[in-house]
Amino acid sequence: MDNIHYLFTSESVSEGHPDKLCDQIADRILDAYLEANKNSFVAIECFATTDTLIIGGEVNPINKNIDIEEIARNTIKSIGYDKDEYGFNYKTVKIINLVKGQSSNIRQGVENSNYLLQGAGDQGIMFGYASDESEGYMPLPISIAHKLVRTATKLRKEGKFKHARPDMKSQVTIDYFNDEKRIDTILMSVQHDEDIDIDEFKEYIKNEIMIPVAKSFNLNTDFKVLINPTGKFVIGGPAGDTGLTGRKIIVDTYGGSARHGGGAFSGKDPSKVDRSAAYMARYIAKNIVASGICSRMEIQLSYAIGVAKPISINFSTFKTSKYKDEVIKDIIEKFFDCRPGAICEKFSLRNPSFKYGDLTNYGHFGRPDLDLPYEKLDMVDSIKEYLSKLN
Repeated sequence: MDNIHYLFTSESVSEGHPDKLCDQIADRILDAYLEANKNSFVAIECFATTDTLIIGGEVNPINKNIDIEEIARNTIKSIGYDKDEYGFNYKTVKIINLVKGQSSNIRQGVENSNYLLQGAGDQGIMFGYASDESEGYMPLPISIAHKLVRTATKLRKEGKFKHARPDMKSQVTIDYFNDEKRIDTILMSVQHDEDIDIDEFKEYIKNEIMIPVAKSFNLNTDFKVLINPTGKFVIGGPAGDTGLTGRKIIVDTYGGSARHGGGAFSGKDPSKVDRSAAYMARYIAKNIVASGICSRMEIQLSYAIGVAKPISINFSTFKTSKYKDEVIKDIIEKFFDCRPGAICEKFSLRNPSFKYGDLTNYGHFGRPDLDLPYEKLDMVDSIKEYLSKLN
C-alpha cells in the first residue's frame, strides 16, 4: 500500500437505534433468566415498530416469575423513549409476548452432565479478530465510531446535549497512508426535537463530540464533517424504522475489518456458539497478536449442533507473522480449548461477572469500560515462554 491512500469505513449506532433497542431487550431478558437459573437455555428475538413491540423465542426452563413485559418497558425507559411524540413510549407501547419452551430436539444435543462434552447449541461459523493498530487491539474505525455515539448518548442523558433524541448513528473513514493513519471523514446522524436551531445543533456535535473524540485518539481534527445530511432527523427510533434483534452484527464485532459468520449475539445464552465461540475466537486472536507473533489475526471456528469439538479451525495473519503457520496452529491447540462447555467454564459465561445487557451497545470487543474475561491478555506470558523454547 506504499504511496496509496487506503480508505476504510466503519459505523456504529446508539442505544436508541431501533435495532439496538431490540438487542437490549433480548439481552436483559437473557440476564434475568441466567440470574434465576444459570443453566437456562435462552434464545430471544424482538421486533419493534411504531407503538408495538413483539417478543418471541424459546427458553428452558420456562420461568413464570420473570416478567418479560416489565423488563422490556424498563429497558425502553432507560434508553429514553418516554414521550408520546417519539412514537414509542415505554408507558404505552403495546407488547406482544410470544416466548415459548425450547425444542426438545435442540435440548438433547446441548445438555450433558459433563460440561466438557456439552455440544454446540447450533451449527455455524464464527470469526475472531485482533490488530495492533489501537491500544485495545481493535480496528481504529469502529473504535472511534463507537466512542462518538457513546459520548453523544452520555451527554444527552446528562442533559448537556440539548434537543437530542435517543436515535443516533456514526460513521468514520480512516485514511491509511504508508504507516500513518488520519481521519478522513466523520459522519453523524442524530435524532432531534422539532423547531430547533439546526446550525447550533450541528456546531455542538462538531465541537463537543467529534473533535474531542478525535483528540482522545491523538488523531487529526481537520477531517471532513457530515452531520444529518438529509437536513432533518425528527422521526426516529421504531417510529421511523422497524427494529429487529441481530441486525447490527457488524457493529457488534469489528466494523467490517474482519469477516462475519452471520450469527448474532443478543438474546442467546452461551450454549449458542454464535456468542461463546465468537468470544473465544477474539480471545485467541488478541492474545496471539499481543504476544508479538503477528500484527493482525483473523481466526475462524466452525461447529456442528450437538458436537463439542470444532469441526474446523482456520486463521490468517495477513502476511504479518514472524512465525510459520504450523507454530501458530500448535499454539492454538496447546493453549486454547474451543469446546463450548470449556469456553463457558473458562469465561464463567453462565454466571458472568458482567451483564449481557451491558455488552449490547458499542461493541462486544475492545471494551475498556468493562472487565471482560475474554478480553484479558492472560495467555501472553505462556505463549512467549513456549516460543522462547523453540529458538
